[in-house]
Amino acid sequence: MTAHKTPVTVVGLGPMGHALAAAFVNAGHPTTVWNRTAAKADGLLAQGAVLAASAAEAAAASPLVIVCVLDYDASDAILLPIAGTLKGRTLVNLTADTPARSRTAAAWAAEHGIDYVDGAIMSPTFTIGTPSAVLLYSGSEETYLAHAETLAALGGSHTHLGTDPGRAAGFDLALLNIFWTSMSGLAHAFAMAEAEGIDAADFAPFAQGIIGLLPESVTEMAGLLARREFPAEISSIASNVTTMDHIIHAAESRGMDPGPLGAVRPVAQGVIDAGHGACHIARLTLHYLNTRP
Repeated sequence: MTAHKTPVTVVGLGPMGHALAAAFVNAGHPTTVWNRTAAKADGLLAQGAVLAASAAEAAAASPLVIVCVLDYDASDAILLPIAGTLKGRTLVNLTADTPARSRTAAAWAAEHGIDYVDGAIMSPTFTIGTPSAVLLYSGSEETYLAHAETLAALGGSHTHLGTDPGRAAGFDLALLNIFWTSMSGLAHAFAMAEAEGIDAADFAPFAQGIIGLLPESVTEMAGLLARREFPAEISSIASNVTTMDHIIHAAESRGMDPGPLGAVRPVAQGVIDAGHGACHIARLTLHYLNTRP
């Protein structure tokens, strides 16, 4: 059943790397794995994967090499010494890091005759191999398309975002910015509620209602930014800072850190001072862009 399937190597067997390797095995691809701690491969070996004795041996086993480790310092430590083995093969780097690191890695790969695609995994480990998985890619479209059928074993949706190798990482960090900023705000909101004697279970349904406003806000902000016009039809930055001040003062009155809004409030004031207080809050985006060094 595996004779017609492209062999795949997976380097790095943390939770995500393990999930990637398992998906390839389950889809019938001959799968070679390698990890600094070999014991992490035990479950995969029972499913039919093959453990390589070294990273070089792992790379030599397949035309398609997937790497998924902690960051690009970790991937560089593994990949740079085996550039000769990787030559002529395709390397898909699903390690999370910055767009700049992705572009540097792509340039290194090109110098060494390695076909390179950068990628980002936008869903948890348990989605890999299922219809819920979400993966983004950037870099050579030709290289991506040559292996798209094999990568489909990871399940879900696969989107090639363009030839800039850093584009997938750019999407990744911007999207995770939404998630982690929201999660930190949510944690602060639960703290504020508890400080006022509000039980988390009582608070949660109303928090869900507030979160339900976000999808429409995303669409609205995208449209405003596309037009570079920021009319505030309902509430302006100037009116919103009043609420921000109430939240900050209430938190501080309970001896709490002001949380994420403590960082946002001076940004909003900068926009107001620049004469844009009557604008929609999407106007803050241009302030962030204009304050880049």
